[in-house]
Amino acid sequence: MKVLMVLTSHDQLGNTGKKTGFWLEELAAPFYVFKEAGAEITLASPKGGQPPLDPKSDEPMFQTDLTRRFNADEPAKAQLARTVRLDSVNQADFDTVFYPGGHGPMWDLAEDPNSIRLIESFIAAGKTIALVCHAPGTLHRAKKPDGTPFVAGRTVTGFTNGEEEAVGLTKVVPFLVEDELLNLGATFSKVKDWGVHTVVDGQLITGQNPASSGPTASVLLEALRKQGK
Repeated sequence: MKVLMVLTSHDQLGNTGKKTGFWLEELAAPFYVFKEAGAEITLASPKGGQPPLDPKSDEPMFQTDLTRRFNADEPAKAQLARTVRLDSVNQADFDTVFYPGGHGPMWDLAEDPNSIRLIESFIAAGKTIALVCHAPGTLHRAKKPDGTPFVAGRTVTGFTNGEEEAVGLTKVVPFLVEDELLNLGATFSKVKDWGVHTVVDGQLITGQNPASSGPTASVLLEALRKQGK
């Protein structure tokens, strides 16, 4: 099984002067789900090389057993330091793609032509894909082969308006994930703020927040096994 994980290269939190990037738990938890299943994992980002970590995600209150495991895993950190450039990857080489969140993807992956083409190529190939937290927002430019929004008519989840309000960034992000997906014709499913929630709709699997990232990866893995991957 070959899994592609796509991370952000964006490190500026709007015009706040603060740093952002990918959220550590949303990389670490799925990474070990895939690794322990024997998957071959490729990490990619728009610029390649070391992607920026949201420093907040490595603060003590947000650390988990899996983030600590990742921080102590020298081979994993070495792999993270040399992500391949997004424009060099081809969906034909992978069984699936998983997008971790963090606020960074809202600025680069959401508008990145290579990311949009990649997602659309997985869709067209009928492959199952998964995105968590802010990463479902990167679907907002993705189209089905007939040119309509990929998420239109689908049930999805992602970082909610309430969760964005709780972290005080509703006026900082380029758009609100929940509102944007609703505007595109999706049905947005959610549970209480910070609750674990994963939604499956055909070839699309989405998770609500950081705590949902590991469960989303497990659901994706089960889907791939049913497909004989």
